[in-house]
Amino acid sequence: MSGRPLIGVSTYLESKVGWGVWELPAALLPAGYPRLVQAAGGLASMVPPDDPSYAADVVARLDGVVVAGGPDVEPVRYGAEREERTGPPARERDAWELALIEAALASGTPLLGICRGMQLLNVALGGTLVQHMDGHTAGTGVFGTHAVTPVPGTRYASVAPEETAVPTYHHQAVDRLGKDLVVSAHAADGTVEAVELPGPSWVLGVQWHPEMGEDTRVMAALVRAAS
Repeated sequence: MSGRPLIGVSTYLESKVGWGVWELPAALLPAGYPRLVQAAGGLASMVPPDDPSYAADVVARLDGVVVAGGPDVEPVRYGAEREERTGPPARERDAWELALIEAALASGTPLLGICRGMQLLNVALGGTLVQHMDGHTAGTGVFGTHAVTPVPGTRYASVAPEETAVPTYHHQAVDRLGKDLVVSAHAADGTVEAVELPGPSWVLGVQWHPEMGEDTRVMAALVRAAS
């Protein structure tokens, strides 16, 4: 392949969004995601929810896949009852993004899950989630910052070998790990901050939001793998 690799980023799907004189349903993506892809040397393409049966066809046209952050994963996806502080379901996103993950894993397409995307990767491989925790935001709608420590010998540690301060905003986290996943970074409180699949395919999930910071290393590693 020549030129910049094409990186597909999954999108939000909102029932009503306003811009100018319009207030309409919208598939959208915070600008930090495409900007991070571009800064890391890739071409960014938005991948809105579609019929899950088309996921393999979509992934076949991409060089890499990013599953973006967003709403909580519906607990039924990992065999749990909804707890009081779990957000409302985003069923179209859940179905579509799980299908994207499965297609990327089946095809060996490089895959990065960000926040919700990491949680969905864990769920796709049979893992479960903690439905509420404190201390990983700076308030409603305000990103926090904390350090993550890599696990030596992992793919993530090869990208960022030192303890790194990262932008974070989440209230759920990995509980039971999905099949074959390994933990590749922790927060000081023990929260799993990155997971990956060993082997030749490039598969990484990070619990933080690299699109909200200046560090391009994780996305650049995806782009290199997609090249």
